[in-house]
Amino acid sequence: MLREVTYQTAAKIAAVAVLTVALAATVRAADEANGNPVQAQIDHGKSTYASKCSHCHGPNMMNSGTITPDLRAFPDDKTRFVTTVKNGKNNKMPPWADILSDDEIGDLWAFISSRRKP
Repeated sequence: MLREVTYQTAAKIAAVAVLTVALAATVRAADEANGNPVQAQIDHGKSTYASKCSHCHGPNMMNSGTITPDLRAFPDDKTRFVTTVKNGKNNKMPPWADILSDDEIGDLWAFISSRRKP
């Protein structure tokens, strides 16, 4: 009898865990679909920027004293941005096409665009 109660308790805990994960995924999907999908891209781009770009371009998208440009002043030209990220620039910026997915590059663009100087 005790074992049966333990199995029932474990099954209930597992069911609650599965439902919690499913609910969290549903809420996130609803936020992205009905809320602000651009904000989700910006958040993902911010994370990618911090891990892949900030060491050269600086934590605030500018790094004085280096050859890297102030990304807050990058032109409103997504095609140019994507090409530069994928192919690199002037043998100084390495190409990232084999490292970053198209979605990650799109998220980076959303983040950088959101921080552009007026």
